[in-house]
Parts: sequence; C-alpha cells; structure tokens
Amino acid sequence: MLSLLLGIVPGVLLLVLVASGWAYNAGLKRTAASVVPYVTGFGALPAGVVAAAPGTPTAPWWLVAAGGALGAAAHLANVAPDLEDDLATGVRGLPHRLGAQVSAVTGALLLGGATLVLVLGPDGPPAAAGWICLVLAVPAVVVAGLAGTPRFRRSAFPAVMLLTVLDVALLLIGGAGVT
Repeated sequence: MLSLLLGIVPGVLLLVLVASGWAYNAGLKRTAASVVPYVTGFGALPAGVVAAAPGTPTAPWWLVAAGGALGAAAHLANVAPDLEDDLATGVRGLPHRLGAQVSAVTGALLLGGATLVLVLGPDGPPAAAGWICLVLAVPAVVVAGLAGTPRFRRSAFPAVMLLTVLDVALLLIGGAGVT
C-alpha cells in the first residue's frame, strides 16, 4: 500500500507487481498460465517506475514489452533446475509442460527478443552500445537455447546471465531517456 504514496498510477502499477507474485504463489504456478504473473509483474515494474517520475510520464511500449519478455524468460530459467522436484510435488506449470529443452529455447528467444526490442524500440537510431549488445546477444542466445540439453547445460547458464546483464543494461540506458 505504501506504493500509493508515489501516486495513483505508479502505486497501482507497482501493486500489480505484488499481486502477480501473490497470484503465482496462490496457485498459478501449478497451471499452464504460470508465466502470466511473471509477464505481468515484470511489465508493470518499469511502467510503475516511469509513472512515478515527475510529470507522470507513460512508459513506452518497448520498455513494458522488454520487461514482460524478461519476466517470462526469468520464469523459464528459474524453474529449470527444479523441474523433476516440482513434478514430484504436483507442480505442473508452463515450463514443466514444455519440458527442459523447449523451455530453454523459449527462454533464450525471449531474452534475445528483449535485447532486440531494447535496441530497436527507442526513438532514433540505435546507439553503438546497442549494436554491440546485439552482436554479443546472438551467440549467447544460441548457447542459452541449448540449456535443455545435457551437453550444454553448464555453458548455458553463463550465456543466460550475459543476456540478462545486457538486457538490464539496455533497460537502464533506454529507460534513462524516457523521462
């Protein structure tokens, strides 16, 4: 409720983030819709932060879309190590239904897509840093996509971390120009 001290719009958006976490823990994690709270919460976070800035600006579509893609990828990556344990306890969220390999490829594509949106989404031509991030992202997406295979499982984690760092850096760089 303290989020509302930032204003109605940012407060509600940040409460959507909290409600998303609650919805996941309340049972959505056991359904095919388990990714929805991640997409919603991670999309609402940058929108709430931007809305809290002076003048109550609206977050651009690319910032919200990239946040949602990062959230979905985070869900797929976060669940990956626990797939077997979760299945034993009755948790059958989206990553469980997709399987390790499809979840890895989907997560990698979502991270790569977030990178692409963060580089090409803002107005104007992409900065040099954006092009560098895209060049680094391509091989990282390929390696991260192999995370569901036993041979590449160890090398995929650093690739996912690289993509995440690139995307967060691009979020911060691109988000700084929003206000």
